[in-house]
Amino acid sequence: MKPFLLLLYLLLSACAGLPSAIENAPAINVSYNQISHDINNYKDAPVRWGGVIIDVENEAHASLIQVLYYPLDFSGRPQLHKTGAGRFVVKSAEFLDPAVYAKDKEITVAGVITGDIEQTVGKRVIQVPLLSATAIHLWPTYPNYNDYRGYNGPYPYFGYPGYYPYFRGGFYGPYYRW
Repeated sequence: MKPFLLLLYLLLSACAGLPSAIENAPAINVSYNQISHDINNYKDAPVRWGGVIIDVENEAHASLIQVLYYPLDFSGRPQLHKTGAGRFVVKSAEFLDPAVYAKDKEITVAGVITGDIEQTVGKRVIQVPLLSATAIHLWPTYPNYNDYRGYNGPYPYFGYPGYYPYFRGGFYGPYYRW
């Protein structure tokens, strides 16, 4: 019985966890709202934040990524179905190509809060938290199968058995035996 439990534990632990780029980075559990209200108390605090990329700017010796904050789930991926809390800026010493780190891609960053930075949104100047990145994970995008014309999802391609409009005939009527 013990070998079975050990095997089950190993299999389940392999499926869960953070991506390797951000799993070993130290972080405290502090929300965006706590830090944005009083940034000076959280200076040099290690955090793990994520969200959706808004913009990427490359300077001479650093790259700045402006991100819309979303809370993370158990795997470290931003939860886009929840409400975004606000913006933050990630500073990286590496060159980050704007074609790769494109707008609307999901990102998770581990780093240290170094203060705040002024950002212009429209005609307004706002102060947003500045995060110095130690590890960055860009999440892959998966195709939406409903975007393909004539393809309604994975097997069975002819519809779902047992439901009339989809049963072996799709939208063309019921299945007839010849």
